Amino acid sequence: MTALEELLGDPWNPANPAGFAAVLAADEQGELLTAGESILDEVRLGDQFVPASLGGAFVGVDGLVQAMRAVFRRDPSLGIGYGVTSFIAAVPVWTAGDAGQRKWLAGQLLGGERAAAAFTELAHGADFSRMSMRAETRGDSLVMTGAKQLINNIGRARAVTLFARTWAEPGSRSHSMLLVDLAGVRDYRILPRHHTSGLRATPLAGVEFNGSRVPLDAMLGAPGSGLETALRAFQVTRIALPAIAIGALDTQLRLALSFAGERVLYGRPVADIPVARDCLVGVFADLLVCDAFSAVAARALHLLPEQTSVLAAACKYVVCALLDSASYDLFTVLGARSYLREGPYGVFQKYFRDLAVAALAHSSSAACLATIIPQLPRLARRSWLRADPGPEELFSLGSPLPELDFDRLVPDAKGRESLSAALSRVQDAELRTFFLGRLAELRTRCQDLPPGERTVTASAGTFALAEEYAFLLAAAACAGVTSGAASVRAGAFSAAWQAVALRRIAGRLGAPARPAGEAGSVMFAELLSRHEGSQTFDVVARQLARHGRRFAAGDR
Repeated sequence: MTALEELLGDPWNPANPAGFAAVLAADEQGELLTAGESILDEVRLGDQFVPASLGGAFVGVDGLVQAMRAVFRRDPSLGIGYGVTSFIAAVPVWTAGDAGQRKWLAGQLLGGERAAAAFTELAHGADFSRMSMRAETRGDSLVMTGAKQLINNIGRARAVTLFARTWAEPGSRSHSMLLVDLAGVRDYRILPRHHTSGLRATPLAGVEFNGSRVPLDAMLGAPGSGLETALRAFQVTRIALPAIAIGALDTQLRLALSFAGERVLYGRPVADIPVARDCLVGVFADLLVCDAFSAVAARALHLLPEQTSVLAAACKYVVCALLDSASYDLFTVLGARSYLREGPYGVFQKYFRDLAVAALAHSSSAACLATIIPQLPRLARRSWLRADPGPEELFSLGSPLPELDFDRLVPDAKGRESLSAALSRVQDAELRTFFLGRLAELRTRCQDLPPGERTVTASAGTFALAEEYAFLLAAAACAGVTSGAASVRAGAFSAAWQAVALRRIAGRLGAPARPAGEAGSVMFAELLSRHEGSQTFDVVARQLARHGRRFAAGDR
């Protein structure tokens, strides 16, 4: 990570071709940062998308996240546009592909090629059961007809992972996942590029097939297994993508903290105004929640793969919600300067726009809750307040794990979930009683949900139950990470951020607001220390490359 930071150089140096000035200029032109792509080629970032057993560098989500956060701290458009979607496209192949398919795609990515993920269709959104693009069996071929839209890198990708209808009748076995080598395909065209308000430089376009033939062995897994493959593969990407996007919030918080220290109002720096300081501390706490929850969920892919269909969906929902609200809170700290597209804080508005798109990419919040809802009754009966705690390694962030075994991922948790047991580790007795009480209430309400409330057509009240459960899991992850021998940073700060973070989660669940008090002071001191020491704002506080001054005196 530090080596990549060094190659990206000082973001505040106007002469740096990969600095913030160049990032803003590329964004204004709607083009990817050329110098940035060259640097990512130099460090062979594409190796991070390929499992180590296939010659790449991917062992688990945590390593990928740390590499990609370095890119997102500099430019989210570069992170998405260069190739996070290559990983999204590859995961179904690592999950359901045969040895030959895995070897071929690994060779493409290791050789510098990109892959595109053609899953959704604008007409159907996240409803995979209604996707209309067809791949019909004719002799020894599949004939593809139809279009996919909003595909990153489709215009410069050779490998494409497609979700297509392979059976005319409705049902869960009507679709399949395909791995297509566009170099061998005829009768298709790339559709015009889509332009977006955020991630302006990302090359989003579509593809249309007109009777294009591909071999039968392009199919991943058995015919009709596409939905199952998606449910298994998305567990990995639902954890990885929001965790990577935390890097963008890290930079936003760094910018806001710099502004709050420089800007003087009412005779004192903005950072000394209580409401502004509380906002900065609150965002810091929310960032730590995002990091703790996504890190625990990532470790669960190795340690509790039978449970991650629920944990991944909850993680993506919570992290995206917190990233969105935290970004807006920082927007209010900068005030009118949040709108500027030039000057020392001009890059903030780009991050604000980019994060809104990046955090929600690939899977909507509603789709995440819809994944949880059918599983609520069995979770309530089998696990809540009954399950044994998960392994201690679940909370030991940074400790080594074996390479992720994609074959162990399953589409349904079948009522198994042990993370919520960590709510008993909450240090504050009042908060512990509150969270365990809410879980008990949730258990009562979810045990006997009627059949009509266990599908995507459930009422808003049932979606609210799934949302509450997701935030309870986030609280459990924070309690596990900050307690006992599992804590990566024991002492006053660990206790302080648990207290502040859990109070904020409790507030979202209806608990009365409580001032941060001394815990908030401890967190603000830590925030300043990390800012001055060039450390990340996540749980582990990793060292960043040190750069020069952020602004010249004339910029103040």
